[in-house]
Amino acid sequence: MKSPKSHTSESNQLKYPVVVYWDKTDKVYISVIPDLPGCRAHGKTPLSALVNAGKATALWLASAREFSDPIPEPTEYRLAT
Repeated sequence: MKSPKSHTSESNQLKYPVVVYWDKTDKVYISVIPDLPGCRAHGKTPLSALVNAGKATALWLASAREFSDPIPEPTEYRLAT
């Protein structure tokens, strides 16, 4: 049985900002989703870290729905011109 949909839909998963950086200790790229506590991933390339961040976000959101945890709205950033 599917759990009820939260205000944050699957399509919103792509709207969470992601920070990707090189970790010189582990020698991998790390991706962090700041809006989702503890949601991180890594990869050998910036692109693979970003792809894995999408997977980690999906798992984070599914877990939050399963346990009826609050799901934050994605932070909106605007670049200065």
